[in-house]
Amino acid sequence: MAKIGFIGLGIMGSHMARNLIKGGHSLFVNGAYPVPEDLAKTTTVVADSTAVAQAADIVVVMVPDTPDVSNVLFADDGVAKGLTKGKLVIDMSSISPLDTQAFAKKINELGCDYLDAPVSGGEIGARDATLTIMVGGPQKAFDLAKPLFDLMGKNVSLIGDNGAGQTCKVANQIIVALNIEAVAEALLFAARSGADPERVRKALMGGFASSRILEVHGERMTKRTFNPGFRIELHQKDLNLALDGARKLGIALPHTASAQQLFSVCAANGGKAWDHSAMVRALEIMANFEVAQAPAADQKAA
Repeated sequence: MAKIGFIGLGIMGSHMARNLIKGGHSLFVNGAYPVPEDLAKTTTVVADSTAVAQAADIVVVMVPDTPDVSNVLFADDGVAKGLTKGKLVIDMSSISPLDTQAFAKKINELGCDYLDAPVSGGEIGARDATLTIMVGGPQKAFDLAKPLFDLMGKNVSLIGDNGAGQTCKVANQIIVALNIEAVAEALLFAARSGADPERVRKALMGGFASSRILEVHGERMTKRTFNPGFRIELHQKDLNLALDGARKLGIALPHTASAQQLFSVCAANGGKAWDHSAMVRALEIMANFEVAQAPAADQKAA
């Protein structure tokens, strides 16, 4: 079994680490950051990221944003300082594809392989080991890491060279955001028209409009459960990557931009830490009407 360093034990990372432990692997974690109580008992806690890299053969990073990955890898107490030739670094965060290529080059210069392997599936996918994992990097490194990925996810794909995994994740986040917006608009329309939005959601699950977003996030909208599986501020970060990339490529992503504006409305109203399904709140604010609110008889649309 592998000796794995795991850095980033947040909402998703902690579940991913638990699944690696269930698979029989030994984990080393950075004690400079909070370690969940159960993982503190089932892992080896070391002083910093350098110590994690020294102890492990494979280092997994799962942190929020590009600057966080840069710090974990290249700070004075970072992973790079503890690497020796032949080790593997796997970044499972969702960050800039261009910066990913630069990070990979620096790690390669140390005689180590690098994979970018961002994930989709949220907290539920991380907990249930059903994540989609999109990987960029060399085939030999992917083959080495594949058994670990299989412990954390179900749909694991090598997309291409370093940066390709992150590019795929950005594309994923565009699709997810626009689907959330579509579901939110549909349920708001249904509710304001006087229909029971939860019954509408269930009916649509049997037709061509059915989707995982309608199933999971539509239910969040009708039941008002906006505790985060994936925070709005993180989805904003991902859409910023998409829009910044679009500017550099000279292409337009108009609906991605509108979804970002809706997230910004939520953030301006205290919702940056809400689940991204709470995008519906932005539409509700503009409509002065909530999806779960039953309209008075004289207010129902004709």
